[in-house]
Amino acid sequence: MKTYTIKKQEDLEQFKDEYGYKVNGDLDVCTSLVFNGRLYVSGSLYIKAGESIEAGGSIEAGWYIKAGWSIKAGGSIEAGWYIKAGGYIKAGGSIEAGWSIEAGGSIKAGESIEAGGSIEAGGSIEAGGSIEAGWYIKAGWYIKAGGSIEAGWYIKAGWSIEAGWYIKAGGSIEAGGSIEAGWSIEAGGSIEAGGSIEAGESHGISAGLSVTCKGVLSFGLKCFAGLCTWREITDDEKTVTCAKMNGGVLEHGILVETGGQKKIITIDGEDIELSAESYESLKKSLLEGDDE
Repeated sequence: MKTYTIKKQEDLEQFKDEYGYKVNGDLDVCTSLVFNGRLYVSGSLYIKAGESIEAGGSIEAGWYIKAGWSIKAGGSIEAGWYIKAGGYIKAGGSIEAGWSIEAGGSIKAGESIEAGGSIEAGGSIEAGGSIEAGWYIKAGWYIKAGGSIEAGWYIKAGWSIEAGWYIKAGGSIEAGGSIEAGWSIEAGGSIEAGGSIEAGESHGISAGLSVTCKGVLSFGLKCFAGLCTWREITDDEKTVTCAKMNGGVLEHGILVETGGQKKIITIDGEDIELSAESYESLKKSLLEGDDE
């Protein structure tokens, strides 16, 4: 397959057609490109380190798309193998790759994001539609979808995970902050959140192992923990641990309510740990004392 090199914006004009630009071969780009219409490359599309590409329409490559900095399209971004950017990836339509989608920054699509293997971003991953990966979905910040979020293995976010529909993983679901779904939350392994976990009013939560959150656990119907069928598990792996459980019924598992997140106060140089309720009560008493 022939390789064509673009050293300046004008070099792209040789590939112009009625829809935008079409390249039968591989395309190496040595400069940043901004253009209207779509770009189709039958082979691979490579944009060197530090450079970016922006199309008014879609960007499509038969093999891979790799950019030193950003990839942006008014339409969709699609590659047969992988899409990778040192910065961000953004599309007005969908983003789709046969294997992986990876960005040092954030990944954002007006429609869906889909990869046969993994989706990974140093920043956030956000889609107006659904987010789906055959292997895993991982974000340094948050993961948010107007539709569903689904991965064959695990889903992990440094901050929150939020879906308008359901969240489903063959393995674990983990967030540094909250996990929220308009419908159900389901994991073959554990579910863990640094904040709250919330499923829809007409739906529930199901986990092969434990369910853990430092905030409130809320759902409309039933919660199941410890449904593992592939090995023996301990009581700890069957627990549902939360500050408080609201809504539905715990159908399977062992409930442990911690009574809220802990607060640390310092008196005479000594740290004292209080429950959230005790902290608020003490704070209220002190404020009332000041008023007097």
